[in-house]
Formats: sequence, structure tokens, C-alpha cells
Amino acid sequence: MKINEVEALVGITRKNIRFYESEGLLAPRRNSENGYRDYGEAEVRTLLQIKLLRKLGVSLEEIRKMQGGIHTVGDGMRRHLVTLERDRDNLDQAIRLCAGLTDRQERLGDLDAGSILKEMEAMEQGGATFQNKQKRDVRIRYLAPVFITVGMVLLMGALAGLILWLIALSAADAPPAFMLAVIALFPLVIIGGVVLALVQRIREIGRGEIDDAKNY
Repeated sequence: MKINEVEALVGITRKNIRFYESEGLLAPRRNSENGYRDYGEAEVRTLLQIKLLRKLGVSLEEIRKMQGGIHTVGDGMRRHLVTLERDRDNLDQAIRLCAGLTDRQERLGDLDAGSILKEMEAMEQGGATFQNKQKRDVRIRYLAPVFITVGMVLLMGALAGLILWLIALSAADAPPAFMLAVIALFPLVIIGGVVLALVQRIREIGRGEIDDAKNY
């Protein structure tokens, strides 16, 4: 089968299938004639297993250990139950704290957040863990592609500027105009390609396509 057929059969996007392959959880064969990936019943079965375990919240590392025979399914589930029970305890404490705040009648501007944060810190010292949503407020994922793009644009822009400066500096000794135009156009094409790639990458990140595998 081709990847689009597998995608429709198991209900996992091709980006997620590629992601699982990059993580070493899936190893489809290569067609000797065209080099394309060939998916068979074994790959479909593996993907369904991954989908099941990810829906239960099992980590990729635990799935990898079960696939490698380091842990049995029972071993993996026992370890995962410990994580789920810890998460449940943390959630219960957050529910109790939120329930206590439902009796507060003041507006947010009058809320003494400091005292509540101290109470939460004391609970955290006792082993509780709260959902820290502020960690998601900073889009660190965008920094790397933006920096790479800016650096490449500046480099290519400097190259184009240098070429134009050389043309103006010594017109008599300059190469033919057609060659100069091609040389000057080259960095501009690269700049356009890099910017286009950045836009596409940011759209993918914004749609969460790289993180879609966490839903399975």
C-alpha cells in the first residue's frame, strides 16, 4: 500500500506516519524499483498499536520499549498507570483549589493572587504538579526558522549588494551584463525560496501538524 492508502485505513495523517517513522517506531520497506515506501499488513498493525497506546496517553519512549521487547504490554501499562494516578492526584488537587476559588466574589483586579500562589507553591513542595499553561505562551518553536531565514536573507542581500557595488565600481572590467544579471538574480531567488519556506513552516507549526502525533 501507499501512504495515502494507509492514512485512510488507520486514520492517522501521513505527517504523523512520517513522524513515527522518524522516531524509529515504524520501518516500512523500500520498493526496489522506485525507492518508495511500501506499507503492508505489518505496518498497518504497528500503526494501529501506536494509535491505541497514544490514545491512552502512553509515551513514545514506553512504546519504543514495548516494541523492542524490553517491556511487555503489561509492564508498560503498569508503568503508565503510575503516571496516570500521579496525574489524577495532581488534577484532584487542582480541582479542590479551583473549587475553593468559586466562592470568591471579588473581581480579578482585586484578587490576591500572591497568597494563592504561595499556597500552590506549598502544595508543589509536597509533590503536586499544576498545569503551567504559561510555558505555552512563548512561541519558542518559531525562533529557529525565523533566525535562519533572517540570517540567510541578510547573507544573500549582502551578496547581491556586493555584486551591484562591483558593477558600479568598475564597469569597464565587469563581466557581460547578462552574466551580471544572472549572478544578481541568484541570491534574490534564494531569498524568495527561504521566505516561502519560512511561511510554509510557520503555517505547519501554527496548525500543529508536527505535534499531531501527540493526539494518538
